[in-house]
Amino acid sequence: MDTFARRLQVQERLTVQIAETLRSKLNAHGVGVVVEARHLCMMMRGVEKQNTVAVTSSMLGAFRSQSQTRVEFLKLIRHGSVSDPD
Repeated sequence: MDTFARRLQVQERLTVQIAETLRSKLNAHGVGVVVEARHLCMMMRGVEKQNTVAVTSSMLGAFRSQSQTRVEFLKLIRHGSVSDPD
């Protein structure tokens, strides 16, 4: 992710690049990527909203074609990780 994030680009393209790279390198049947980010440009200029978060997603393979797989993935990430104290 760090490699792609260093490039000047929009978050939507970053999300797609990460998903496509994971799918090709891991030879995965499906990939789901969700990127949640705070953008300095939104916090300091423009809309000037300090706690604004932009969320983008990319679903490939089984995550795109099988709704049950996609729903389970999205449900799991909504509840946070296992180490998340909430």
